[in-house]
Amino acid sequence: MDVKSRHHLRSDEISELEADLADHLGVDLDGNDYERVEFTDVDREVVLVDGDPLVASFDGDLFLTVRGANEYPPQNHVVTVDSGAISFVSDGANVMRPGITEATDDIEPGDLVVIVEETHSKALAIGRAEADGDDMVGDSGKVVESLHHVGDDLYEFHV
Repeated sequence: MDVKSRHHLRSDEISELEADLADHLGVDLDGNDYERVEFTDVDREVVLVDGDPLVASFDGDLFLTVRGANEYPPQNHVVTVDSGAISFVSDGANVMRPGITEATDDIEPGDLVVIVEETHSKALAIGRAEADGDDMVGDSGKVVESLHHVGDDLYEFHV
């Protein structure tokens, strides 16, 4: 990921970002320095919060990265997977119903979600829901498309 430009966010942009994440995920993002990073080779923006890539754009929507979700654990839009799914999800696999132990009921198809493991609630991936949260636990079918996971280019990105 080659950096094209970096610039600090205005105070109104910071307020809007913090409010959106608080409303949507129930997190209180609290940083002193917010910087938007654009890339030449990837159609994605990253927001550095105090130098760490904690927020990124996914299809134009700003959402926590895996690092951001581990630093600021969300209360909403969370899909929990069992230990058998961890290696698959961490490698970028889509999330299937049999691996899900629970999902928050605020999830609707098309929403961005954080995928966490059940033992320690650590974030493994960010994905896009393909079903309602109350319809995610079951026997078969893909219910979350993986967009970002532990170990991918975005996860490994440092400034």
